[in-house]
Amino acid sequence: MAKWGQGDPRWIVEERADATNVNNWHWTERDATSWSKRKLKEVLEGLVVEGEAGRCEIGDLKHVEGEASCNSRKGKLIFFYEWNLRLTWRGTVKESGEKHKGSVEIPNLSEENEVDDTEINVSKKKGEGDVLKDLMRTEGTTKVREALRDYLKALKTEFTLGMILPTKVPVGQELPTERKPSGNTVQDSVSPQSLDTVGVKIPTVRIFMREMFNSPADELYGIFTTKELVQKFSKCPAVIEAEKGGKLQMFEGCVSGEYTELVPSQRIVLKWRCRSWPDEHYATVALTFKDVAAQTELQLECKGVPVSAEESTRQCWKKQYFEEIHILLEQSQDTME
Repeated sequence: MAKWGQGDPRWIVEERADATNVNNWHWTERDATSWSKRKLKEVLEGLVVEGEAGRCEIGDLKHVEGEASCNSRKGKLIFFYEWNLRLTWRGTVKESGEKHKGSVEIPNLSEENEVDDTEINVSKKKGEGDVLKDLMRTEGTTKVREALRDYLKALKTEFTLGMILPTKVPVGQELPTERKPSGNTVQDSVSPQSLDTVGVKIPTVRIFMREMFNSPADELYGIFTTKELVQKFSKCPAVIEAEKGGKLQMFEGCVSGEYTELVPSQRIVLKWRCRSWPDEHYATVALTFKDVAAQTELQLECKGVPVSAEESTRQCWKKQYFEEIHILLEQSQDTME
């Protein structure tokens, strides 16, 4: 695999001011190395492993060597990553209270191997306490693999927001008047009449989705407008100024925008964009909260999404917003119980 920056320049189309990669034919490449180092530390450091033998905790990510990148060509995303990782761990034997420490090495995390097939080596400093080493080799290895899957999931969703760039439409050529819906359900369908052009002149589409949450409307509304709660479900620092004209920034700047309308417990309207969309191009996002028995139905309407970014935008709302908010609500209910 070529190192970042060493690819043949004839293969790569650099980002233009209007973010257009003509026909999405040539490679568009984004370096994910720095982002990956932060994400690997986030998902691995602090992992707790408990069993009958005792309790262990993953410490610092002492060694991070490698690189990662994401490329798009012909409207498809292609990932390259290769990592050599070393972590520390420390633990306490349940019966004796003895403390021991060691390391975890992952010599080759790459796209060539499934996570379950990736080699993970556990070692311990000299002395007794092999029961903890055994705990780390079994339960600890399982926890580490789960964390690596979380990293790869984030690489393929969170990092790639907006990477599929709009296809340039030749002058005089119109968009097709009919399109197949990209989803299999009513809430995931796209209306053929929803194509329009806003901001800079690029073809856009309207996305409409519905999601049920086990939460009253006022609580769900608060999750979208309270900085601390947004940071909890997004797992990143955020800028949340929940007032008309207030700024919005999430997912390390991958998503930004502005609040344009707020009706407590009922409706939020945003100017919303992904970082790699054309400059100054925003979609209009309307979130409507409807009480349904003990639940809340959230209706999402997103107008002005670049056509080629339709699926990545849909996955952003589904994976990075809805699924993570479900987890946050479940954790809150467990805490109350």
